[in-house]
Amino acid sequence: MLSTRFTRLVGCTIPIQLAGMGSVGSPELAAAVSEAGGLGMLGTARGGLNPTTLAPLLHRTQELTSRPFGVNFIIRPGGAPSQSRARECVEQAAKISRVVEFFYSDPDAEFVQIVHDHGALASWQVGSADEARKAAAVGCDMIVAQGVEAGGHVRGTVGLVHLLCEVLDAVTEIPVLAAGGIGTGRAMAAALAAGAAGVRVGTRFVAATEADVHPIYVDALIAARAEDSIYTRTFHVGWPDAPHRVLRSAIEAAEALQGDSTGIVTNIDGSPRAVPRFAATVADRTATGHVGAMALYAGQSVGAVKRIMPAREIVRELAEEAGEFLRRPVELHGAETSGH
Repeated sequence: MLSTRFTRLVGCTIPIQLAGMGSVGSPELAAAVSEAGGLGMLGTARGGLNPTTLAPLLHRTQELTSRPFGVNFIIRPGGAPSQSRARECVEQAAKISRVVEFFYSDPDAEFVQIVHDHGALASWQVGSADEARKAAAVGCDMIVAQGVEAGGHVRGTVGLVHLLCEVLDAVTEIPVLAAGGIGTGRAMAAALAAGAAGVRVGTRFVAATEADVHPIYVDALIAARAEDSIYTRTFHVGWPDAPHRVLRSAIEAAEALQGDSTGIVTNIDGSPRAVPRFAATVADRTATGHVGAMALYAGQSVGAVKRIMPAREIVRELAEEAGEFLRRPVELHGAETSGH
């Protein structure tokens, strides 16, 4: 157990938060992370999301764990659901979950108030110290600082270490979690030692047994190294002008593909949805067609993905390794000191 401001606030025992990850972040994955002691997050960035289709996901997660879990919402102009339906979805989530988290727009006091009105904690993932100050000003209970190393859509423009230091200096009253390129216990320990109250992990959990992801996607992650995680705007259809980090192999496959479509995925309401070439759509378990040419999101921690593992084992591995490093005495290898 690694007690921090984050674990004490949320009620979990290990300072690890699952990244939202849209349809990959299934109720089974969120619940498994929570059961292991972390904070599982249900992803809602799914085709067909509305208050009616969200309800079964929330109740399924609640059935699978009695421990705290959270719900992640992508809030952006023109995104789905609409702003009015987004408010209804947020209200639903806040009634059931411990944490409701937002990403990709400027911090919004209205959404935070809805969360608080229904008894949950509000979190915002940010990419700059200025955005962190805004999140604190509108009443967020915690903040996630996302470095440019992160997989999926990336708000940050600088590396995590630099960003984390700036955010910790800017926001002192609420817990700050570190996100971006964290896939090992050593990286987790480094973030905690730097002052983070917890870490947010995504790419490692895409290869979890419980993740709702296509096997071709998992195989590509296992085969990849850090340098194969590319910061790009290639997969822009449906979400223009939004930088993201994906596997190099996905970019190459999409560029080489003939035709305008990579395949089909199934929306949350059961309806099929075509996936245009260069679409931002994630390759979940329902994907058919040229899956390797879809957006295979991955952060720079992808080299730590060695095999498919149950989420509880990923949490345990990260926590045990981080605890081991945090207990070690500090050694400055190669440094010379003198007594004067």
